[in-house]
Amino acid sequence: MLFLVLVSGMPLQAAAAPSVLVLGDSLSAAYGIPLEAGWVNLLRERIRSRDLPHEVVNASVSGETSRGGRERLPALLASHEPTIVLIELGGNDGLRGLPPARLRENLAAMARMSRDAGATPVLFEMRIPSNYGPAYTEAFTATFAAVAEAHEAPLVPFLLADFADDEDAFLDDGIHPTAASQPRILDTVWPHLAPLLGASKPSAARN
Repeated sequence: MLFLVLVSGMPLQAAAAPSVLVLGDSLSAAYGIPLEAGWVNLLRERIRSRDLPHEVVNASVSGETSRGGRERLPALLASHEPTIVLIELGGNDGLRGLPPARLRENLAAMARMSRDAGATPVLFEMRIPSNYGPAYTEAFTATFAAVAEAHEAPLVPFLLADFADDEDAFLDDGIHPTAASQPRILDTVWPHLAPLLGASKPSAARN
């Protein structure tokens, strides 16, 4: 989407629309469901339905880790020049037992890169199964809030929290949400993203 900008004494020039970059893993890459049914595409549709100018760039990759996102982010920032970066990473790190200190380092680096590029970072809280032990799971979950606070970034609560106990909300693997669950994920994200887009916080009933 392009907009015409009038500069005093100069002809009209096209200006690129602001963009939202989504840097995530399988939860944002619509794993196991049609891409158009994923919450990121639903976000794109909601933004358009509200006549907001933002484009949505989905750079999510199934299986991605915080390290992988950290390595890919500089090129993505240079290419898309986003105004907002949604960082939905860390779940795969937790499942692999990555030390929370290293996760924090990677998340903090991505938040700094985003700020340095003129974009607002938004952190997404992640959780892992309790069988990893209380000490690790608590330290892991706390990492996201700590980084968000340190970098004054909005923190989106765990995307699956509202339906984590509903088996029917997940694919057969018991990990990835169904297409029917995607609007509920978007409704978790939207209240934290809407103010950054210059939008109000309409009820979930309005698509």
